[in-house]
Amino acid sequence: LVFTEEDKYGLYSNLLFKYFLAEGVVCGHGLFVASAKEHPDNILKQLPAPLLDDNYRNELGEEATSAKSKDFQDSMKIAWRYQNLPKMEASPTSTKFGHYYDVSKTMSPELFQSVKWHSFYLPEELSSQPKMKSCNMNSAYTRLLQSIQRIIYQEGFDGSDPQKKQRNILRIGIQSLGSMLWGDDICSSETPEDIHSLTKFLYVLRGLLRKSLSACIITLPAHLIQNKAIMERVTNLSDTVVGLESFIGSERETNPLYRDYHGLVHVHQIPRLNSLICDVSDTKDLAFRLKRKLFTIERLHLPPDLSDTVSRASKQDLAESAKLLSSGCGAMAIGKKHLDF
Repeated sequence: LVFTEEDKYGLYSNLLFKYFLAEGVVCGHGLFVASAKEHPDNILKQLPAPLLDDNYRNELGEEATSAKSKDFQDSMKIAWRYQNLPKMEASPTSTKFGHYYDVSKTMSPELFQSVKWHSFYLPEELSSQPKMKSCNMNSAYTRLLQSIQRIIYQEGFDGSDPQKKQRNILRIGIQSLGSMLWGDDICSSETPEDIHSLTKFLYVLRGLLRKSLSACIITLPAHLIQNKAIMERVTNLSDTVVGLESFIGSERETNPLYRDYHGLVHVHQIPRLNSLICDVSDTKDLAFRLKRKLFTIERLHLPPDLSDTVSRASKQDLAESAKLLSSGCGAMAIGKKHLDF
């Protein structure tokens, strides 16, 4: 169960949501798409097109050529301690995991022919059946759980039963869960009417995922939830929790410290399935940027040192911004002093 905290405008979280579904199409997995805002048919039509390995290398080659001269000049300015840090960028020589996608193109309809997919569009479900409510859970969550359970058992994704045919995986995508469109008021009130409705839904969903061959990604407008206790419960009920912080409309959008990125990636929790402890990454400072065709997640690093011609005020601004980085990025500036490279 992967939980993604949406960015303020939902631009990049929606892109990650489509990446998850596109990977299922390429791998031949079954799909279940649920939404209360956008029709699942339209979501599937906007999935990014897979990028072949040759095209991926060409794409990286073009960007590497354009930045080669700049990197060579910066290498003479940047501190030696940053030059030897390993990069987290995907490259043709690194271990390949999954597939790469071209965000400038949509997936061809031919790829969907061999994939079975199911949809859940809340406005259609509410109009087809009378309103129901059970166990302090609102009607939308109850219908969604029933639909997921029906697909798991009818389509043979139940891992507890012997399978006569070849096993497959079900990828479940739920968009903007907890918003007002789902009939939940956790985003509009500090004391919601059904404060446990969302957590009960996740508890039942977690049980369905544990005994079935399925994986689920859920996007949640966490920045709208006023009761922080709800987010703590959601985190405890999830295996992986990732937050996206976009620079759109914020001071960081024009900050020189983040000029190469479009936002930050906050890894709040990583899975520890069937184990007492989890694998801890060597870095917690991650940032993302949307290139011409690729969406990449990289290690956040400080820019090269400023020249002596830069004003003292600019240096102090950078020193203040450097406080926002954790110790994984290296030494931090203290007070309003110039960054110590």
